[in-house]
Amino acid sequence: MTDECITKNIVLCFGNGKSNNSIGDKTDAQGCSENNKGGAVGGAVVASHPPQANKYVARMPVDRYASEYNMNHKNRGKALIFNHELFDIPSLKARSGTNVDCEELRKALKRLDFDVSVHKDCKFREILEHIEKAASHDHNDNDCIAIAILSHGEHGYIYAKDVQYKLDNIWHYFTAHNCPSLAGKPKMFFIQACQGDRLDAGVMLEKNVTETDGESSMSYKIPIHADFLFSYSTIPGYYSWRNTSNGSWYMQSLIQELNTNGKKYDMLTLLTFVSQRVAVDFESNVPSTPIMDRQKQIPCVTSMLTRILRFTDKNTGSKAG
Repeated sequence: MTDECITKNIVLCFGNGKSNNSIGDKTDAQGCSENNKGGAVGGAVVASHPPQANKYVARMPVDRYASEYNMNHKNRGKALIFNHELFDIPSLKARSGTNVDCEELRKALKRLDFDVSVHKDCKFREILEHIEKAASHDHNDNDCIAIAILSHGEHGYIYAKDVQYKLDNIWHYFTAHNCPSLAGKPKMFFIQACQGDRLDAGVMLEKNVTETDGESSMSYKIPIHADFLFSYSTIPGYYSWRNTSNGSWYMQSLIQELNTNGKKYDMLTLLTFVSQRVAVDFESNVPSTPIMDRQKQIPCVTSMLTRILRFTDKNTGSKAG
């Protein structure tokens, strides 16, 4: 059974049954008509009154049009690493090399001033307990939050020790209305897991023979899903590769960029160079299985960030803004 989410469009009608959106912005949903003055419209819910406006209010962490996130709070913030090596599911093999990834990532995040906690081989219920605890924490003095998941996966799902789950089950705890002390602050997720079983054989690039070397502070509303960043080790549908001795390609590259340029470049630039490292420096070496040999990989980023995210030096004397 899959955990599919069913979404209903909320259609608002007023007085004579006409939508109040006849002028201005409109939604891509079935609207109300003269023939529909009550009950359900095309499976949608009809409300007789508009919903309460500004139901959720949170503290503004930065000026309205600031170009960068405020990274001058007292603390950098929490970082949770969920490291999965062994599983209760018989079809899932042990993830040799993941402990190297975990320890090096822990040290890299610590260097960036995160308060890091590591959770090993958690069942899904245990993952939710740690997530709920983190979401209920007061983050007013924190810059951001980071969550890393190192596990097996398939298209749309990640594996806990005992079951598979969707990332939605985790990150919705940190939306602006569920965790208001992180509203307007970066919420970063780093996912090392397969997203399918397809392979990327790559394309050889050869140099062209004709080329030569060298050539405002007033109140404002934000979407509850703003300021999230999801960095996946691979694109949907594809394998994510891991070396049993050195760790995964993606984590090796992410850790190297965080250590080398973590306070030099903004996060999206860092992740661009992570993709470059994975794409250029790595290729599978499985000569005994030709179909798996000499394969490539490219990470994938989904960003809802609204400002530049840069890990500036942390001054312990700074106050929350």
